[in-house]
Amino acid sequence: MLGIREMILGLPGMLLGLTFHEFAHAYAAYRSGDPTASYSGRLTLNPLPHIDPLGFLALFLFGFGWAKPVPVNPALMRKPKEGMLFVSIAGPFANFLLAVAIALLFRLGCRGLFNNGLSFMLQFAVLINLVLAFFNLIPVPPLDGSKILFSLVNVRAETQIFLERTGPLFLLFLIMFSRLSGLNLLGTVVGYPVVFIGRVLLGQGYGAF
Repeated sequence: MLGIREMILGLPGMLLGLTFHEFAHAYAAYRSGDPTASYSGRLTLNPLPHIDPLGFLALFLFGFGWAKPVPVNPALMRKPKEGMLFVSIAGPFANFLLAVAIALLFRLGCRGLFNNGLSFMLQFAVLINLVLAFFNLIPVPPLDGSKILFSLVNVRAETQIFLERTGPLFLLFLIMFSRLSGLNLLGTVVGYPVVFIGRVLLGQGYGAF
């Protein structure tokens, strides 16, 4: 759990990450022919329509969280299966691009141009966006990875409905099991790519974490 100071300094990175993630979903759906998210006010970089207060708080307290799901109607897409694949990939990809962009800003200004608070803010923003990218790629509903899987693999409708209903409970079980048992399964799966790419992007700045 982060301290108060770290929570305040980490706030911009979390807001950016969640906002860009959901905006990317909405934009991809709109480009695929589905205006549902646009009509719902989600085709915006204003964070307020995207933030779920409980999910945002959980991200601080437990290291995982969520935003309001973007409404999508595949039936309105020109090519529903390809459209859903595009929409599902867009969120994690946006977080990865944002992490790279912020890391470049950090690397360009890390030689004394930023004070400790701003440096932490940028580094945290890089890492939280990498976490959002890779956590959402886990193929368990309701995460984006499951939607990517359903777009690439033919799954019976009944099976998909069952997985979508039970997936959130299974994911919650994994999270709670990891927390209570000390066997951080999700942390291991997500942690390795986050640590590796974080070190590549931040260089020596990664040492702050």
